[in-house]
Amino acid sequence: MADNARLTEIIEPEARALGFDLVRVALFGKTEVGDEEHTLQIMAERPETGQLLIEDCAALSRRVSDVIDALEEDGEVLVQGAYRLEVSSPGIDRPLTRPKDFAAWTGHEARIELKELMDRRKRLRGDLVGFDAATNTISIEEDAVIYTVPFDCVAHAKLILTDRLIAASRPIDMTGAETLDEEQED
Repeated sequence: MADNARLTEIIEPEARALGFDLVRVALFGKTEVGDEEHTLQIMAERPETGQLLIEDCAALSRRVSDVIDALEEDGEVLVQGAYRLEVSSPGIDRPLTRPKDFAAWTGHEARIELKELMDRRKRLRGDLVGFDAATNTISIEEDAVIYTVPFDCVAHAKLILTDRLIAASRPIDMTGAETLDEEQED
């Protein structure tokens, strides 16, 4: 079984070296030797834009591949069996994985899945009210009730695609788009 904390420990410095913030490292699919291939997913972003261009994804993919290959040559098996490396931007309906994500997206609709029941609930969906750094808690309003959730109790969270989220999102970098339009006309 792959150690996600160890993978993150290896991948984060490579992302930072390129000027990116690491958003998520996740291993999907089967992880036993001999089973079907699985995917090592890396989501990162440029802090100033919240996005990653194709060239950025390729650069991070090469760096991570080189580091993992070198560690495996030295005998450290990070992922059992074959795997696909997927590097991407978190996208507009992004996962919320860090305290700063909850703070930055206050006022937007999110879905939070908890690690365990809280007030007989395991899932919440509503508007993010805020993040309290002093108590490390997230506030989310669902059906006119505000729930306070300890950050450590969150299993998964992500933004919900809404018109409000689309309007608030930073524009995608359109550098090179005119070249693509010209190529399609030819």
